[in-house]
Amino acid sequence: MLRKIAVILTIMILICSIAVPAPAAQPAAQLPAQPAAEPVTTAVAALVMDAENGQVLYSKEADQKMYPASTTKIMTALVALENSSLDEMVAVSPTAAAVDGSRVGLQPGEKLPMEDLLYMLMLTSANDSAEAIAEHISGSAQQFAQLMNRRAAEIGARNTHFTNPHGLQDPAHYTTARDLALIGREAMKNATFRRIVGTVNIKLDRKKYMSPALLQSVAQLEQIHGPLQQDFYTHNKLLTGGYYGYQGAIGIKTGYTVDAGQCIVAMARRNGREMIAVVLNSQGAALWSDAAALLDYGFQGFSPAEVIAPRQMITDVPVKDGAAKAVLETNDYFYYDFPAGATPAVSRRVELDKNIKAPLEAGKQLGELVLEVQGREVGRVPLVTVNAVSRSVTTYLWLRVAGGAVVALLLLWWLCAARRRQRRSGRAKDKRGYYLK
Repeated sequence: MLRKIAVILTIMILICSIAVPAPAAQPAAQLPAQPAAEPVTTAVAALVMDAENGQVLYSKEADQKMYPASTTKIMTALVALENSSLDEMVAVSPTAAAVDGSRVGLQPGEKLPMEDLLYMLMLTSANDSAEAIAEHISGSAQQFAQLMNRRAAEIGARNTHFTNPHGLQDPAHYTTARDLALIGREAMKNATFRRIVGTVNIKLDRKKYMSPALLQSVAQLEQIHGPLQQDFYTHNKLLTGGYYGYQGAIGIKTGYTVDAGQCIVAMARRNGREMIAVVLNSQGAALWSDAAALLDYGFQGFSPAEVIAPRQMITDVPVKDGAAKAVLETNDYFYYDFPAGATPAVSRRVELDKNIKAPLEAGKQLGELVLEVQGREVGRVPLVTVNAVSRSVTTYLWLRVAGGAVVALLLLWWLCAARRRQRRSGRAKDKRGYYLK
């Protein structure tokens, strides 16, 4: 008996001495990506926007009315490009030649191609060029400003009002960081505008367009004031490299007045993405560091995610009198910038047109797919029919039967009326004109 107990104890000890593997280590929980620190700027108003989808990634006093200084000339150039040709010859008036502020020394009576004036306008911020362009297109700077305001409204810049084409100080001449981003985004869709504002320097032969009398006058001025300016360099140091240069910079325009402070609408392209940064009322060299910080934040702090692609089937909807339901699909792309490393979370809802009825052709828009992030609408994509929807056979037959019945009733009424008239015409009348029985 004791021997059996000893054997059992021995076996139990052996079992307990066998190593039991420790539980496998669990991977650490994935923490949500930390958003990039917001940029620190000295500017009173600032904003960075994805130029492709118009999404604002950071803003500071973006809707506060500000003086734009020479960033005004973005709109001046866009309106000029949309209302003239590059080879049009523009005559410089005494008024244009005498305008205040930054100038390139345009002479009264001088004639230049519109393209040359646009380079002077956007590279060296020539106020005399702005005035000459405005007078050429609209007759006066004031009338040209009305064109600028109409175009700004079309773009969606609703808190902007221009009174001149150059940005000289005027209490009624104002904009916002958000509006300037929209204006810059629209202007950069124009290939010629993009080429001009991306130019670092250019040489323009002004003398070849001058009359002999003007050449003689200019020669006398050159003896007093030095050579006529024909080399033009951009004021945008982000483009020029060096200490203030920004990798991928492609535009757009700087500005300065005492009241406006240092201003810039900057744009850069990296890895197929484009960002627009707006800095208003910065100070000194902080203008360049402010712009760089905003652009860095856009490029490094966010990643684009394709949320919707064309031809994604979303839903089907009943069609009044239709032979079938209408199947709806998207017909456009939509992408959204999420904080780098974050998981995209976009909710969808469908908004349909009212009174959808047959017949419908393929590609007919019947509503929109509304995209929301954390309950805030961020975009819309049109929803269109995949296939045509004809009227149902039953509906068609009922319409034919109903139409036929109406025609038959009208015909019967006409026949009855005709018979009554025929009977009356054959009956005799008494002296008073009544029919006899």
